[in-house]
Amino acid sequence: MPYLSLTDDAAEVFLGTQGLELDETNPENRFALDWLDAVNVVLDEAVAAKKPIVLTATGKFFSNGLDTDHIAASFAELPGYLDRVHQLYARVLTLPAPTIAAINGHAFGAGAMLALCADHRIMRTERGFWSLPEAALNMPFTRGMAALVRTRIPDATATEAMLTSRRYNADDALRAGIVDQTADEPELIEAARAVARERTGLVNDNQTVIKRGLRLPLLEDLRTPTPPTLL
Repeated sequence: MPYLSLTDDAAEVFLGTQGLELDETNPENRFALDWLDAVNVVLDEAVAAKKPIVLTATGKFFSNGLDTDHIAASFAELPGYLDRVHQLYARVLTLPAPTIAAINGHAFGAGAMLALCADHRIMRTERGFWSLPEAALNMPFTRGMAALVRTRIPDATATEAMLTSRRYNADDALRAGIVDQTADEPELIEAARAVARERTGLVNDNQTVIKRGLRLPLLEDLRTPTPPTLL
């Protein structure tokens, strides 16, 4: 389950389980319902710490996105499940602190979009891809997800990523404007902490006010209920 690590520089939210590189119950940090609940609890703790927030994980995956087992078992509930995912995106987009995603491994689908919600993104070199596989999997994007991708990365990149399911390594992602910088694995978290140190004085509720104004149309799209007809 996701957990919080507090340092002098940041509140570090890890998407996996403490002490395990891969948790057998959720090795890819997929968006299971209990995982979504746990992330929100940890975000509460991170906000209470009044520090910049780093979003990261350990092991091979940052997040591999939607819980496909849950979707297969509860397909009729998919619109509500996707709305839960949208709520997480909206929350991360409007946290009252600077947010930094330290993308430690594969970020696919909904996990790739979660990384886009951070104010600043750093991707690990040598291992891991950022990708939106929906086109290859014959899956649509929700209104909120399409708006998130469209507004958080350059239009040419959004078009390529959404229509071709290209896998971007760290260098590709930097050139495409998906991430702001790259770092080798040993320096990844320290690079995120360095950004956090630069932005320590910006932790306050005004961050949320500014972010809401900056991202108002996107937030409205994320709050629009997913229609069953999309599926």
